[in-house]
Amino acid sequence: MPTPALDPCPSVRRAGIGLRAEHHVAFDRMRPAVGFIEVHSENYFGRGGKPLHFLERARQDYPLSLHGVGLSLGSSDPLNEAHLDRLADLVDRFEPTWVSEHACWSSRGGIYANDLLPLPYTEEALLHIVSRIQRVQERLGRQILIENVSSYVQFAASQIREEHFIAEVALRSGCGVLLDVNNVYVSASNHGFDARGYLDAIPPAAVRELHLAGFIEREVEGGSLLLDTHSAPVADAVWALYRDAVRRFGRVPTLIEWDADLPRLERLLDEARRADAVVDHENLDECRALAA
Repeated sequence: MPTPALDPCPSVRRAGIGLRAEHHVAFDRMRPAVGFIEVHSENYFGRGGKPLHFLERARQDYPLSLHGVGLSLGSSDPLNEAHLDRLADLVDRFEPTWVSEHACWSSRGGIYANDLLPLPYTEEALLHIVSRIQRVQERLGRQILIENVSSYVQFAASQIREEHFIAEVALRSGCGVLLDVNNVYVSASNHGFDARGYLDAIPPAAVRELHLAGFIEREVEGGSLLLDTHSAPVADAVWALYRDAVRRFGRVPTLIEWDADLPRLERLLDEARRADAVVDHENLDECRALAA
């Protein structure tokens, strides 16, 4: 068994959940036993209102992860400094444990797509996104995490395997990795690469957070395609890959993402408890192996 990484955040011992507006009232009332909460940064760029009210209340009792979807780090457009300023204000206000974004692009010529689009995995793209991550980290005065995205097409120009690209981004920029296990599984299924081999290429010390989510399957001409919709429970195959991730990366804070077709809060908490059970079981196996 590979040696697990050092615990990236010893104070966070339980899985967390993505806190969405539909669950604000129930979460505020229940104060459930989760390790942390994560919110989409852009939903809290306002100066007031109910979203910030509920986030302030939750932040009193829970570690916070700010997860961005709008910086478009891989775009050829100039980095949106106004967006970065609003993110910096939010970070200063809430002092989150983690701040994350995606290794992707979503804008061109100032026009934004409602999606997180994959990069061409080339040396040029690598240098470009590394420089922009460094700019973000300089502005925020802290390390950020970069998440791998799910994909449905690949660039013919790509010369670097995605997992090696992500590892090199972390090495050159000094950022951490938010490894989305569901995205690894979805992309591996869509493109035919080895999901477990992907995990093996990511340095354990770089991984600061894990994501789990649900996908749907759609029939397409010549086969099927997995779509990363965050609209379903975590699939059994993703749970199996998560066990491999826990063996490799150790007790890394894990988040359950569920953004569409939202269930009751209790159902989301069940998924978080299942992630906790996987981590506890794998750690028990490790202790038994060491004692044998």
